[in-house]
Amino acid sequence: MLQGMKIGVVGAGAVGCWYGGLLALSGHEVRLHSRGKAQILRERGLVLEDQAGRRMAPIAGAHETTAAIGPCELVIVTLKATANASLPSLLAPLLGPSTVVLTLQNGMGNVEALGRILPIERVAAGLCFVCINREPAGIVRNMLPGHVRVASARGPAGPHARLCAEALSKAGVDCRTEDSLEAVLWKKLCWNIPFNGLSISAGGLTTDRILDDRALRSRALALMLEISDAAGACGFPFDRKHVDWQFQVTEGMGPYRPSSLIDYLDGRDVEIDGIWAEPLRRGTEAGVRMPELTRLLWELRERIAARGLPS
Repeated sequence: MLQGMKIGVVGAGAVGCWYGGLLALSGHEVRLHSRGKAQILRERGLVLEDQAGRRMAPIAGAHETTAAIGPCELVIVTLKATANASLPSLLAPLLGPSTVVLTLQNGMGNVEALGRILPIERVAAGLCFVCINREPAGIVRNMLPGHVRVASARGPAGPHARLCAEALSKAGVDCRTEDSLEAVLWKKLCWNIPFNGLSISAGGLTTDRILDDRALRSRALALMLEISDAAGACGFPFDRKHVDWQFQVTEGMGPYRPSSLIDYLDGRDVEIDGIWAEPLRRGTEAGVRMPELTRLLWELRERIAARGLPS
């Protein structure tokens, strides 16, 4: 099933276009679903840009509806989690009897949403530790190659998770499987919670400005330590080296705008529940005091309420 798969990407934003483009370059038939950008992608194509230069990705098509794509062997979901309510109708035309679905979404609760649509055994999840932005003209820029870690929705990595990891690896991605999705989720949240959150609550700052501000850098560390405590209390500990690495890798990003900041500034919904509220709930239920995350969540809701849009 691996050679020349038909792959549908639901949510052709930065992440979907980047990994979809790499999979197209490696020989798969990749079709992108985008309600707002499909025409631009059809007219101008998809350009991938990184330190190695520019490449035109040979996508097979860009479509406004998933019905125009039809059943696929692999479906990659890169929608914002705020759109999960639309997944049943979006995925229905793409699913065959053995279709595998890989979510590359941020935050918690995404595999649970997919498990209500298809057998959970056919769901895998990938966490992207990467620095990608998409430009309006169909150009996707990767400022930090990073890596992807893939796990089964439940239990240790099974054949579907291994299939996804192998396809991404052969497309040139640093990708491997992990045996605990929850463990990888907490590790990813160690970056997402402070940097996505503080970029909004501090007034629209890029990551370099957060690092350069002593008070904000201190808050970022305090948030990471709370996440580490919560992860450990939930049974998925990681060590201080992972916390320190979050700062090291962010130093190399330069003036990066996190995805939640882009959503906030563009007037779109922000993934409050999956990135901040659900980790806070799980950590608190496990007996961990999380005053910094509680404060940040309150600040984010205040900012979004002042903007006049739902969270």
